[in-house]
Amino acid sequence: MWKYNWTAAVLAGYLAGSILFARVFGRLICKKEITAESKDKNPGTANAFTYGGFWCGFLTLCADLLKGFLPVYAFFRLHPPLPSSDLFPGALVLAAPVAGHIFPLFYHFRGGKGIAVTFGSLLGLFPMMYPAAVLAGGFLFFSLILRITPHFYRTAAVYLFSALLIVQGTKIRAVQAGFLIITGLVCWRLHASEEEREKCKVRLLWKC
Repeated sequence: MWKYNWTAAVLAGYLAGSILFARVFGRLICKKEITAESKDKNPGTANAFTYGGFWCGFLTLCADLLKGFLPVYAFFRLHPPLPSSDLFPGALVLAAPVAGHIFPLFYHFRGGKGIAVTFGSLLGLFPMMYPAAVLAGGFLFFSLILRITPHFYRTAAVYLFSALLIVQGTKIRAVQAGFLIITGLVCWRLHASEEEREKCKVRLLWKC
């Protein structure tokens, strides 16, 4: 029964992640494929706001957060607390929505970067807020204090930096392993991206 439940949770998370809401709301609200106009062709929240307008972006953001949050939150609420030494099944459940978004079953396995979905999955660990706070803090730090541009390099730096802090800062190995899997998926997606890459620049805020 336990094995069926966690494998079902992984499958549910992956299938939820495979729904690319930027494409869905782009067609419903704007009657167009919003990724066709963007440089990086990424079906994510940023392009939904930029090329689809406020409501397309807002609904995409909410849906991408929820598709990460709900499978993870339901799993950790419906099952006993995981031992601190247990890697599975929690790690796979945590990473499944992000994997679905990056390799979506419904879109020939060509998806987005998974940033909003990552936040949703980490928020699903509630009341454990440390991982989500670390990721948010990483984006703020590398955007406002030690500024890394363009966004391509900033995202990679944030995930790698956050992975280090989460591994060091939490004792639950399922969370550690889950975020390491997520980091690997996101970095692979960045590496495989066809977008034109500008030169990486690093600046301190007070020297900009």
